[in-house]
Amino acid sequence: MKTKLIKTVKFMGLGYLEPLIRLSTGEEVKKNSKEAFKRILFPLLSVVVFILLWQSFSNYLNNVESTIKIEKALKDQGPEAAKKLEDCIASGDLSCRPNSLPSPAMVATALGKLWEDHKIMDAKKQDFVDKYETINKERAANGEIEIVYTGRPSFVDQIKTSLKTVFAGFLLSIIIAVPLGIVLGLSTTLRTSFNWIIQILKPVSPVVWLLLVSMIVKTMLTNVDVEKSFVISFISVGLCSMWATLVNTSVGVSSVDKDFMNVAKVLQLGTFQKIFKIILPSSFPMIFTGLRITLSVAWMVLIAIELLAQSPGLGSFVWEEFQNGSSDSNSKIIVAMFVIGIIGFMLDRIMMIFQKLLTFTD
Repeated sequence: MKTKLIKTVKFMGLGYLEPLIRLSTGEEVKKNSKEAFKRILFPLLSVVVFILLWQSFSNYLNNVESTIKIEKALKDQGPEAAKKLEDCIASGDLSCRPNSLPSPAMVATALGKLWEDHKIMDAKKQDFVDKYETINKERAANGEIEIVYTGRPSFVDQIKTSLKTVFAGFLLSIIIAVPLGIVLGLSTTLRTSFNWIIQILKPVSPVVWLLLVSMIVKTMLTNVDVEKSFVISFISVGLCSMWATLVNTSVGVSSVDKDFMNVAKVLQLGTFQKIFKIILPSSFPMIFTGLRITLSVAWMVLIAIELLAQSPGLGSFVWEEFQNGSSDSNSKIIVAMFVIGIIGFMLDRIMMIFQKLLTFTD
């Protein structure tokens, strides 16, 4: 049972829990206690240190900006206005709070507000659905367009939109990059001939891909009733992030052991049999390394692409809060930053698990 549990946590990338599992069974208490301290308590201490440094830097920036604002009020409006502003800042009033780096407590408060906001908007959406359910059924039966809820999305809804966009873009990159990588990997001539295109297009900025895709999509989907911002976003994400998978697939296929290829010839395997039974299984480790990089890049460029494409995802949320300039906008932006980072980490863990499942690696 213990061995199986240890293998499971290691498989899931949670190997730092191994000393705790061994401790729970009384195995080598002194050694595993030391390991647990190094693997778990040290990282937890680093979190505490990070929060303390964050709080200190936030206080410092707030003090600097407060001083600047008070001195400006003193210069422009006189001592009375400066004193009034100083008292307002000291009271913690949102109307005169310095617009600088928010503290950890302010970010936690903003997270709570975003969650409450989501619950309120979710309830409104459900009320709308319940209210128009019968009417929409009648309209659908008569061939009419249903009445759609058009309220603004919550933070959670925008996370869902971003995940939908990145997975659509990731799927597009797989559909393009893996078959093309296999073809290039099988032919040295083709690989040499098209290498220049890959090297030129690979470093192109997400903004350029977005502009190019926008030109094409807006022309081709003029009379099509689809959400163009979503289509533009996921295609841009796919084209921008597919290059790691394309290159790794090509290298993986071209590096297949020649003995395996000779066996395929002896067995007189057809082209597709050779690809699916010999080439792909042998090159899976390289392909999945490329896929992990592709998904990470896709999630990273998504925010900038959504921001410019006006897609209602996390990129749009960050930009709207930046433009909003309200007292808690900076806190919400920091919340979004942590959410983006945590989701990116989780996506990489998921890909790592799939890689271990399909490539039989530790």
